Amino acid sequence: MKFVNCKPAFSKVLLSACCSFLISISLNAQAQKTAQPNVVFILVDDLGYHDLGITGSEYYETPNVDQLGRSSYRFTQGYAASRVCSPSRASIMTGVTPAVHGITDWIGAPEGEKWRSYGRHTQLLPPEYPHDLSTELLTIPEALKTQGYETFFAGKWHLGSEGSYPEDHGFDINVGGWESGSPKGGYFAPYVNPNLEQGPNGENLSLRLAKETVNYIEGAHSKPFFAMLCFYAVHGPIQTTEEKWQKYRNKAESAGLADHGYEMERRLPIRTTQDNPVYGGLVETMDEAVGLVMDALQEQGLADNTVVIFTSDHGGVASGDNFSTSNLPLRGGKGYQWEGGLRVPYFIKVPGGAQGDIDYPASGIDFLPTIMDLVGAGKETKSPIEGKSLVAVMEGKEEKDRALYWHYPHYGNQGGDPSSIIRDGKWKLIHYYENDGKELYNLETDPEEKVDLSTKEPKVTAQLMKKLNKYLEKNNVRYPYADPEYDAKEEEKVLNRAKTAQLEKLENDRVKVLTPGWQPNPDWWGSKVTKD
Repeated sequence: MKFVNCKPAFSKVLLSACCSFLISISLNAQAQKTAQPNVVFILVDDLGYHDLGITGSEYYETPNVDQLGRSSYRFTQGYAASRVCSPSRASIMTGVTPAVHGITDWIGAPEGEKWRSYGRHTQLLPPEYPHDLSTELLTIPEALKTQGYETFFAGKWHLGSEGSYPEDHGFDINVGGWESGSPKGGYFAPYVNPNLEQGPNGENLSLRLAKETVNYIEGAHSKPFFAMLCFYAVHGPIQTTEEKWQKYRNKAESAGLADHGYEMERRLPIRTTQDNPVYGGLVETMDEAVGLVMDALQEQGLADNTVVIFTSDHGGVASGDNFSTSNLPLRGGKGYQWEGGLRVPYFIKVPGGAQGDIDYPASGIDFLPTIMDLVGAGKETKSPIEGKSLVAVMEGKEEKDRALYWHYPHYGNQGGDPSSIIRDGKWKLIHYYENDGKELYNLETDPEEKVDLSTKEPKVTAQLMKKLNKYLEKNNVRYPYADPEYDAKEEEKVLNRAKTAQLEKLENDRVKVLTPGWQPNPDWWGSKVTKD
């Protein structure tokens, strides 16, 4: 390290500080050589399977996550346990599906007759669901604390209000986790978050959360640690800086703009192109934040003794919310019952450098037992765990197929339908509650879910339906029920508006955002700070 033009006294102080810092790194790394591995879990909100360079995007730039992916086991059939956030996050934490923990919709979504306030005029009303994560269920941090781990949380929680915050479920430290599912106040300080100290005006939330995680990693640790970084990004409201918007606007134009960006799905328009420059900037900033964390592990000498997990809580937002991205060739997106709503990036980096693609269906419920296996603790038995450790699969051992289940008795904000799903081997069956309809797909030959085989394969359909019903009955799940005030003509009006006025507005808005000189407001959501 070289110092130039430093005053002697300052140089001594700085040199002493640097030596202390380097000694701290050395001792920290040395202590870790024979210890259980640290675990860093990075969870991105609303990130689609194809929103990364390594998973196929030619538009978004994610060099840091791509590098992490290249050094990880990459589960090419990695699934979220739900198509929306709170249920999926609860499943990651507890190792059980929403059918078991009961949180079947994002916490805050209307239940029963309150659903009518959305003006969708649907046939069914959604059931009630718990609004807090049960303390009866074992969580990842609680399980790791039994093995002597320190625990840290930063970012989005959305698993309950005060009394059900991260610190109530096993985390020693909570930075920014509370009941809100979106970044109140936006992605640039000043923030609206009671559990996050205010930052300087214009500070970026994703980078701030990463820096908080870095500070924790760089701190003194007498025990192995579990650090969970849950970005609010890339959830709406999508925001970025003018510079990043300009970069991605130019990139979209250079690639050749499509003549349209949307098509109709069953209930709402859905985005068919990745050319949203605001979302592109939001994704890139998330990637920069991941880079800060990975650099800190390397600089602290901990990279070779840390398990790093990277995933998303469900598919990308292609419809509803902010219509941010396209998940094609996968069908649908967040809130939908198809693969675009359920498949996610799913990377596990283990000490030793082993890596590669694994074509084995993995689920968010598998993280808890996998982590416990990786730290040498085996499977905890304090509470039921449905997930299975993926360590044997990562070691190249043959594993029998097991069925995966999803239960979502709600209408998604993004256009999805109340339904339950089973995937068993190559087959995926979707059962709809409005009309008792069924769709059957062979995911080996049709991962895009274009050909419904339910009538051509009646035996398979019946077998899977029986298995699905048995699972749901065993867990005493709640179902949607008929709305006695349902009016088919009113619902048809809603659907027609989506096909006409809404679709037209979305196309016009897409053109505006890609027009030179566009700006959302004078200070770019607070990212452009001017001094008086």
